[in-house]
Amino acid sequence: MVAVQAHKLFFMKYCYVFIFLLMVSFVGQSQQLIGFSVENTARQLEWEKKFDALLKPGDQAEWMKFLSSHPHHVGSPQGKKNATYMADLFREWGYQVEIAEYQVLFPTPKERLLELLGPRPFKAALKEPALKADMTSGQFNEQLPTYNAYSADGDVTAQLVFVNRGIPADYEELERMGVEVKGKIVIAKYGGSWRGIKPKVAAEHGAIGCIIYSDPEDDGYAQGDTYPEGSFRPAEGVQRGSVMDMPVYPGDPLTPGIGATKDAKRLDRKDVMTIMKIPVLPISYEDAIPLLQSLKGEVVPDGWRGSLPFTYHVGPSVDKVHLKLAFNWDIKPLYNVIAKMKGVELPDEWVIRGNHHDAWVNGAADPLSGMVAELDEAKAIGILVKNGMKLKRSIIFCAWDGEEPALLGSTEWVEDHQVELKKKAVAYINTDGNSRGFLGAGGSHIFEPFINQVAEAVTDPQTGVSIRERRYAKTIVDAAPSARAKLMGKKDIKLSALGAGSDWGAFLQYLGISSLNLGFGGEGRGGEYHSIYDSYDMFTRFKDPGFAYGVALSETAGRTVLRLANAEVLPVDFNSFYNTVNDYVNEIMKMLETMRTEEEEQQKMLEEKLYDLAKDPTKILAAPKDKGAVPFLDFSKLENAMVLLKQASGDFKETYKNAVNLPGEKRQELNEILYNAERSLIREKGLPRREWYKHQIYAPGFYTGYGVKTIPGIREAIEERFWDEAQRNIYYVAETIENYTKQVLAANALLQ
Repeated sequence: MVAVQAHKLFFMKYCYVFIFLLMVSFVGQSQQLIGFSVENTARQLEWEKKFDALLKPGDQAEWMKFLSSHPHHVGSPQGKKNATYMADLFREWGYQVEIAEYQVLFPTPKERLLELLGPRPFKAALKEPALKADMTSGQFNEQLPTYNAYSADGDVTAQLVFVNRGIPADYEELERMGVEVKGKIVIAKYGGSWRGIKPKVAAEHGAIGCIIYSDPEDDGYAQGDTYPEGSFRPAEGVQRGSVMDMPVYPGDPLTPGIGATKDAKRLDRKDVMTIMKIPVLPISYEDAIPLLQSLKGEVVPDGWRGSLPFTYHVGPSVDKVHLKLAFNWDIKPLYNVIAKMKGVELPDEWVIRGNHHDAWVNGAADPLSGMVAELDEAKAIGILVKNGMKLKRSIIFCAWDGEEPALLGSTEWVEDHQVELKKKAVAYINTDGNSRGFLGAGGSHIFEPFINQVAEAVTDPQTGVSIRERRYAKTIVDAAPSARAKLMGKKDIKLSALGAGSDWGAFLQYLGISSLNLGFGGEGRGGEYHSIYDSYDMFTRFKDPGFAYGVALSETAGRTVLRLANAEVLPVDFNSFYNTVNDYVNEIMKMLETMRTEEEEQQKMLEEKLYDLAKDPTKILAAPKDKGAVPFLDFSKLENAMVLLKQASGDFKETYKNAVNLPGEKRQELNEILYNAERSLIREKGLPRREWYKHQIYAPGFYTGYGVKTIPGIREAIEERFWDEAQRNIYYVAETIENYTKQVLAANALLQ
């Protein structure tokens, strides 16, 4: 019996050792970094351990406390102080630093009035009160008032109509209900689209003014306790924000396509396309209550109802609303901080890392939670370089000004340096706001395997597993039960496509520089967004106490930057790009087929109703509006281009593993092909009706704003039923894919 037991123990010990050796072997194989040799992988991982040890949550807290101590919008005294403060830090850490100044159009309120007329008059407060629990909320003399930047001046009086989210589909519903907005003021809920779409669509339908409010169903007590007891928007809280028509072009509205330097040639304001055509004002849900209660007419559809304690009606109101807005249309300075650490082997290949530093008010969460993570990365890299780490490529850390009004700082810098950036920029890595939760990652799909390897190397501070593993767990939990079986075991993070909303826009969509956007969130939700309550007190209580996820962001973005800077061969995968774009093409073709099927069904309904009417003329004919036939479009050129890309991308995937063995000159030639490949997705004539957006695969939607439209030239033309335009863009995109495939084939030729 003893002998048997001893034999079992020996066998178990042998099994454990065998399993351990297998695990060690697996880890050793899996840890070879994409784009690195085995030898340089070991060296890089050792530097990354040292990098992690240098990241300090206490530093992030200290920097945020200073940077958020006063409001720091464009042109404010604190905005300039913050730029100088960060520039001094970068210099202390060993960077070559420049503060790049630009002069931009930035309107601020001169007059704001919103009142309900009639027998029960009401005047909106349009003000957020200070709170004892929030030390900076009472800095009224320094705060921007509640307003929407780039609204039109206006003094209008009219009946009020409720338009739900204010997107095109809502106006179609109003048309079915027989409600018109022409000559009226509309009131819309925040959410459902970017705020600038709401007045844009309202003006297209003839409205003369637009009011936007935060409904508590989305952003208030229906979500949880309101600030300061909880993190959600209090009744008086207001979301400031820009309504400039950025889907046409971002940046300074007076200098499209060129940097807004002091001597730049500027458009006359009356000729600018992107300034909103009607007056627009954001209000709190407390100010919205009397306005919504004044509405008559039909009860709103179920999906339009919010959480305020009364019945929502569409309107119009009996009593009129008076909206009066006037602005100071001033040229203001903005200050970008540009800090460069020169590479020793390839100094003219740039890895660019950015986050904005301006805010609507104090901006602790948006944007400083991301900015302090970037500072932490820069400090750690500076120390590593002083201790002997040699960067192959140059790293440029950027702190952008003017992101909130219209991506001003990054766009003007890119437009000003576009010739040099086209030659030298390898990639752009962006962050913005950050909080507790799960990794969010979007960007150029050639980076998908690379980002998954980065995510596997970073430990989630709350659970102790990798941030990739935690993101996978969330995907499984959030999935519909019917979809979970298909997702099990599929742990790769799928990069989302980038539309608009932060500073990657000019890099990716104007110049074709491969880009990434990274950040954590999902467990730090709250209603402080763009209000006076986005403060250090709010952030450290509810968003990321202890800055654990600030450090996680530094570890993630820092690894991304370091690996791009030091890789022998850039870590790209054309196959991931092919698979993603192929899905987009199939989506569009399926969308067109669905439209055709729906059109046939509507035609059948119309014929049936006409038949009924012929039998009984007393019947009311309520037929769907005839939108015209959906034609067959010729996708053959695009389908053929995708077949060639599939073959070339598959070949690249097989041969890339040998890329690190290329001799130096050939490897440099390969790297230039790899980082220039994204440039071939640019079409210089741009997208229809918005030539600034040149990327043929990713763009913000013309009617979604922040939301992306993939292969936008084709997709949006079909959605708008511009059939000739859709066919032309099928050819344009096919030619773009053919040009991209030439880059892949050139890479393959070197590798073979």
